[in-house]
Amino acid sequence: MRRGLPAGVLLWGSIAGALPAQTPDYLNQDLPFERRVNDLVGRMTLEEKVSQMKDVAPAIERLGIPEYNWWNEALHGVARSGLATSFPQAIGLAATWDDSLIFQMATVISDEARAKHHEYVRAGSRQRYQGLTFWSPNINLFRDPRWGRGQETYGEDPFLTGRLAVQFIRGMQGDDPKYLKTVATVKHFAVHSGPEPERHSFDAVVSERDLRESYLPHFAAGIREGGAYSLMCAYNRVEGKAACGSDMLLEVILRGEWGFSGYVVSDCGAIDDIYLRHKVVATGAEAAALAVKTGTDLECGRVYTNLVDAVKQGLITEQEIDTAVKRLFLARFKLGMFDSPDRVRWAQIAYGVLNRPTHRELARRVARESIVLLKNAGGVLPLRKDLATLAVLGPNADQWRMLLGNYNGMPADPVSPLRGIREAVGRGTHVLYARGADLADGFPGTDGPSVPAETLAVEAVKAARQADAVVLFLGLTARLEGEEMRVELEGFRGGDRTRIDLPAAQERLLERIVAVGKPTVLVLLNGSALAVSWAQQHVPAIVEAWYPGQAGGTAIADVLFGDYNPGGRLPVTFYKSVDDLPPFDDYRMEGRTYRFFKGTPLYPFGYGLSYTSFAYKQLRTSAGTLRADDTLTVRVDVTNTGQREGDEVVQLYVRHLGSRVTRPREDLRGYRRVTLRPGETRTVQFPLVAASLAYWNPDSHRWVVEDEPVEIAVASAAADLRLRRTVRVVARP
Repeated sequence: MRRGLPAGVLLWGSIAGALPAQTPDYLNQDLPFERRVNDLVGRMTLEEKVSQMKDVAPAIERLGIPEYNWWNEALHGVARSGLATSFPQAIGLAATWDDSLIFQMATVISDEARAKHHEYVRAGSRQRYQGLTFWSPNINLFRDPRWGRGQETYGEDPFLTGRLAVQFIRGMQGDDPKYLKTVATVKHFAVHSGPEPERHSFDAVVSERDLRESYLPHFAAGIREGGAYSLMCAYNRVEGKAACGSDMLLEVILRGEWGFSGYVVSDCGAIDDIYLRHKVVATGAEAAALAVKTGTDLECGRVYTNLVDAVKQGLITEQEIDTAVKRLFLARFKLGMFDSPDRVRWAQIAYGVLNRPTHRELARRVARESIVLLKNAGGVLPLRKDLATLAVLGPNADQWRMLLGNYNGMPADPVSPLRGIREAVGRGTHVLYARGADLADGFPGTDGPSVPAETLAVEAVKAARQADAVVLFLGLTARLEGEEMRVELEGFRGGDRTRIDLPAAQERLLERIVAVGKPTVLVLLNGSALAVSWAQQHVPAIVEAWYPGQAGGTAIADVLFGDYNPGGRLPVTFYKSVDDLPPFDDYRMEGRTYRFFKGTPLYPFGYGLSYTSFAYKQLRTSAGTLRADDTLTVRVDVTNTGQREGDEVVQLYVRHLGSRVTRPREDLRGYRRVTLRPGETRTVQFPLVAASLAYWNPDSHRWVVEDEPVEIAVASAAADLRLRRTVRVVARP
């Protein structure tokens, strides 16, 4: 292999060398992509076309087409492909409530993705997790904290999820007018969020209003505003139809209403499910034909090999297959795979971009912004760096793998919480460490030798008694909660949870440590909401750190010792008990999330404390009425009334006061994260579009803006509305 040459030069040379002297249209770089794609697909046999509709697409040597593997991942960093910057898990990204930060992060991820891809091509490798088509982001609604994959999402709110998805997609796909930097794939379409063990067979039954108002808005934003060039259809059925074979989802809504022009890929094995588990059709050929005819262009799986027979059986036409294949090759052309690299801006990104100091610093910044301060009674935090002795305890304290969540890359130098604290304190501070407990009874969560539970607890209590303060690291791990996994422990099932409190082993440790009587800080590392009701009553300070990525230990120490003032906010509701929740397999939104939950949460959506305080004044609107085709501007003055610089996340909610139908109790319609110095005041403004106040009418099958009074509230959380103002919405001129 000739080292030093750009990957595109090698690819271009191999293609050109395999073809006749006369350049075919598909390699004429001056022609439009569509014409080139039509020419290329027109040269293929039916068998060759079908071969290109699988995630592992083989080479077609006679046409100079190299093999390509469509499967890659970049949920919070380039994943499963060796060295890459590892940012906080997606739920932590959502906790930043910071659009520009998500865009910056996604830009770094796509830089590293391009660099890694071209290095693989230079080495002659085109395997899984080496391409430019990424099956990220996961923007399913985190409707229930029991779902193990909720950690991969941006939380429970359609508006917040949609706004963050748009920024992630734009950062991944780049801003070049001709070439895509990478392809971002929004998944899993649609109405998909557990239970994991039943995901291949269940039918998500939802009302038309819940579908349109809760389960689809963020997908619409990702497609229409973000411009996502790919979408992954889900395993489940929706209203009786397999999601990967649903004409309603893929034809009427996705391509019809939203104007999607990219390609659809199936979740892995989802086409098998159509006939083997959903039993919508009887054979693999019928399943493949149904999926392609309704718009699933690419299969992750093995059923599409039946498409040749499906054509012979009259189940599908070759022209319908052509449509799918052209969509797939148009994506590859837009990625610059058939052009000289000097024409493709993104092909110039050097391999040295990996693990740059700026990337490491950004990982630390994102982790810091994601941390949520849940409680700080008596000003326990921030801790002093000159304490004589500090006890760092808990099963998550010295485990760097706990930082990464799932769908992760491998950082060069991950910093565990224990290491982060040791590096932050003064030389005179003695840091004691004890694991204290297993993650769960029967689940040590470590590769070390098994230690009796009482021995672990005694060591932790001893350390706590010697210390001036205790920091206790508890929570979960992606080995307990996640995607369809074999975990059968008390409180866990197949990747999901059956209870939402701390595992019993950790709860026992927590109570024993608090009984010692030392100032105690509880730091949670987890991907889903925890019902830490006992801790809320008895522990003076609680910090939510999620799965914070490679810089997690450093970022946590920054917050604990006051080098950074926490400003993260919850993207999900923390409930007091699983008893507050409807049945897990009930997909109705009634009783779920801050929008429809009628009880009192442990911590509400949008909640988070600070080491400073903020005051809200002078809420005003640009008009007292809002016409159905218009926008008004909402403004509020926010002042830092404390003694430290800090971030406030100003949130805009609406409440419908005169609606003829049931509406959410509160509904997020805007947010801004702002940094304010002590005494500084800033005017924060939001546009409020009348169309965003519409509801879906299932009788007329359209959005309806009502004549009604609507209350506008600016808030620090969904349950902390600071100022309110009512405007009149006028539906007709």
